[in-house]
Amino acid sequence: MRRLRVGVMISGRGSNLQALLDACAAPDFPAEIVLVVSNRADAQGLARAKAVGVATRVVPHRDFASREAFDAAVTEAFEAVEAELICMAGFMRLVSAEFVQHWRDRLINIHPALLPAFKGLDTHRRALAAGAKEHGCTVHFVRHEMDSGPIVGQAVVRVLADDTADTLAARVLEAEHRLYPHCLRLIAEGRVRVRGEIAEIAGNGAPD
Repeated sequence: MRRLRVGVMISGRGSNLQALLDACAAPDFPAEIVLVVSNRADAQGLARAKAVGVATRVVPHRDFASREAFDAAVTEAFEAVEAELICMAGFMRLVSAEFVQHWRDRLINIHPALLPAFKGLDTHRRALAAGAKEHGCTVHFVRHEMDSGPIVGQAVVRVLADDTADTLAARVLEAEHRLYPHCLRLIAEGRVRVRGEIAEIAGNGAPD
């Protein structure tokens, strides 16, 4: 079975990276992670990748004069290992329009809200403040406008009356860990086609 070659971008603890690593460890999973890139040398996710023998690379953003130069170095790192798809998993920097265009429809992200609602940061507190009855997470192809792009999948989490931002965040994170590998599988199996700004899913796109 040919497996899709995947690169992952991180900045921190790498819990979504771990979910992807765990999924890719199954012999029948249609994707493999070939490189993890972090802009921070102290990112905990680097140790997660090394623990299972996945190559890592630190590309410190402060070493570059511009965002475009940093992004070009990241692209070079991924292309050197022939990565075909990039997953952002807690990568905490905005990327340039050139980077997004270069990887167009080959770059996905997971966001802790049901897009297009609650783009940006602090999504759980904002959902509670708005009185939302449902919250969740979204996997989407990346476009240059922040937290936008064709939606591959979403997971809904019910908001409870006694929720705090922390308790809601914990349940959404559990949903993220299920949703991201599921969406990666759909893409790796060739079941996702982007038409305009809509991601069409062939067959049953629901998680098992």
